[in-house]
Amino acid sequence: MIALPLVGAFILLAFGRFTNRWGHLLGVAMSLASFVVAVLAFFELMGFGEAQRRRGVHLYEFIPGVADMGLLIDPLSISFALLITGVGSLIHIYSIGYMSHDEHRRRFFSYLNLFVAAMLLLVLSDNYVGLFIGWEGVGLASYLLIGFWQFKPSAAVAAKKAFVVNRVGDLGLLIGMFIIWSTFGSLAFGDLTHQAIGQQSSGMMTAVGLLLLLGACGKSAQLPLQSWLLDAMEGPTPVSALIHAATMVTAGVYLVVRSGAFFEVSSAASLAVTIVGVATLLAGAIIGCAKDDIKKGLAGSTMSQIGYMMLGAGLGPAGYAFAIAHLIAHGFFKANMFLGAGSVMHGMNDEVDMRKYGGLRKYMPITFITFMVGYLAIIGFPFLSGFYTKDGIIETAMEQGQWMGWLAMLGAGITGFYMSRMIFMTFFGAKRWDKEAHPHESPAVMTVPLILLSIGSIGLGYYLVMDNRFMKFLAPAVGLPEHLPKPHVFSTTQVGLATLALVAVGAAFAWFKYGRAAVPAVQPRGSFLTTFARRDLYGDALNESLFMRPGQWLTRIAVFFDNRGIDGLVNGLAAGIGGSSGRLRRLQTGFARTYALSILIGAALLTGALLLVGNI
Repeated sequence: MIALPLVGAFILLAFGRFTNRWGHLLGVAMSLASFVVAVLAFFELMGFGEAQRRRGVHLYEFIPGVADMGLLIDPLSISFALLITGVGSLIHIYSIGYMSHDEHRRRFFSYLNLFVAAMLLLVLSDNYVGLFIGWEGVGLASYLLIGFWQFKPSAAVAAKKAFVVNRVGDLGLLIGMFIIWSTFGSLAFGDLTHQAIGQQSSGMMTAVGLLLLLGACGKSAQLPLQSWLLDAMEGPTPVSALIHAATMVTAGVYLVVRSGAFFEVSSAASLAVTIVGVATLLAGAIIGCAKDDIKKGLAGSTMSQIGYMMLGAGLGPAGYAFAIAHLIAHGFFKANMFLGAGSVMHGMNDEVDMRKYGGLRKYMPITFITFMVGYLAIIGFPFLSGFYTKDGIIETAMEQGQWMGWLAMLGAGITGFYMSRMIFMTFFGAKRWDKEAHPHESPAVMTVPLILLSIGSIGLGYYLVMDNRFMKFLAPAVGLPEHLPKPHVFSTTQVGLATLALVAVGAAFAWFKYGRAAVPAVQPRGSFLTTFARRDLYGDALNESLFMRPGQWLTRIAVFFDNRGIDGLVNGLAAGIGGSSGRLRRLQTGFARTYALSILIGAALLTGALLLVGNI
């Protein structure tokens, strides 16, 4: 699974322009081949009994006495592997059409292959060291893909920003790994059992949990490390679908669930996960309400939906299955919508402003229908995937803490508003595009992946959630609660009905503002709350005030101290010695009479001193 896309990336990078004509086909083939291996591994795993569905493969000794390099196939890792390779392959195919006119298409596919390989290493490693190598590989690949169009200053800055912000989270993950090693003497997941972790100091395990959470916040764009995600939309749209919908931003959720034992023994750490999740799902939803850029609106939605996943991951074993099920379902319907946005841009001369769309359903019917499926799935329309997975998280949150459940329900209502706003502004209403635009449907190489993703957006949630099917499947990897919760038919529960009512209110409000009324061509000034959302809740301003500006002053003080203090001392000492030696050098005139006079004066002074001492 890992080697195939890695070899593809190597060939496309090493042989350069010689692979330009067929490089994109090689990239697609390697990703599809990796998907085939993942499917075969899945069926082989299902051939074992439930208790034996945890198979390890030892590769070699990586760091003597610290970590071996090995791979782990269990229900959690194979679920991610199928998502990464399956959805990733569809995005590869879509990219053939989307990047057809880019002169560097071959290099783009090499980066896509590199990303898939790194992400697979992350989820398939059987220890934290291998996970961290994949974690950093994903960071490198995302940097290369976000900044792929380096001729755009905004893209180059966005790539650098994503790289730097993620390093903050990576530092937390690394320190957490140091503590785990010093405490347990191992970084292998198999050695870090619930029993071993439960015997340690709860304070130490809380510190580990919070550090791992910091790493997850960076990779999954959760508060307070979310500022890079919206800027990352500067990359090509397939990058947004692959990295920011289906795979990389979900790595933090994987880390929390894989490290669940640490959070289960520390109520403080698990509470921190739920607080981060709730705060982020609301923040992302609010941001999505004010974005006119279709990709940034979807990015705010991604941030919000991962907040739901983090909330589910923080609820313990009862929430793990819903969190991962929503992650998988989200990978399908959000990739569907991101690629749908790319299809709209493809037909609109790369225009991203929804105020310059309108009425596109008549010109792009396949894009419209598939986008609608993703829209209905994300808002939790009955019997589509999000209806089962997201509402399952809300229901579990209500059972464990009502305040979390109520806030999650509020987030669902806001989701109904901003996603309906996007639909009305893009596909309905009067035509608002420029004369130069000639909207048209995308080619089959782009629309077929949309159709396949929309199919997954319809029935996948029901298959995973009902009858506790997915919870039972995940049991060997994350552990089951003593009593499995009874499967809910969410439309018949009070929570389900209340959530649907809030979503309906949000959608109705969006229709009142953007469906019934004309959409102004110029963005209105809006209220303070609107400005607050447009500026991403002032996340950049906060980071600038708390970290960047103080950091600049700190560097200036350090430079001043270095120049005037350390360099001043060294240079001053050198100048003093040089000046003194220059003055002393004048005493060496080269005349014998001057030296004789100096000897005479010295002898006279010495004789006088001796006589004075003798008289005393």
